[in-house]
Amino acid sequence: MIMEINQAGLSWETILKKEQTFRKAYDDFDIAKVAAYTEKDRERLLQDAGIIRNKLKVNAAIENAKTILVLQKEFGSFEKWLLHHYTKTKMEWVKLFKKTFKFTGGEIVGEFLMSIGYLPGAHSESCAVYHKILQQKPMFLNLKK
Repeated sequence: MIMEINQAGLSWETILKKEQTFRKAYDDFDIAKVAAYTEKDRERLLQDAGIIRNKLKVNAAIENAKTILVLQKEFGSFEKWLLHHYTKTKMEWVKLFKKTFKFTGGEIVGEFLMSIGYLPGAHSESCAVYHKILQQKPMFLNLKK
């Protein structure tokens, strides 16, 4: 989700070129480590030229990690929280994410859920990659048409 939040307002090319520096800056996206970041870590991130130095995005990454830890405790895992809601429409997902997380709008939520297979739309049905995705049995196949 950190990558999707940071992509907001920018091209994916920009974000993907910075992927390795994002991974390093955010401790390889380790949720517990990011959730434990201090004010010193926030300042470190805001000074890191290898990532997007936007205070709202940095704060969202940290606060969202804290929220995911709460969801993991309540549901057993973040994946189980997602599964609990998997039948939602994109609009319902957006509403839920906006209520639950920081800096999550329609585009961010849609991209995130497509990237993990909860919403279709990342590839058209005529795309070769789409057929590879189907072999992985993404959650969107379980949705009623």
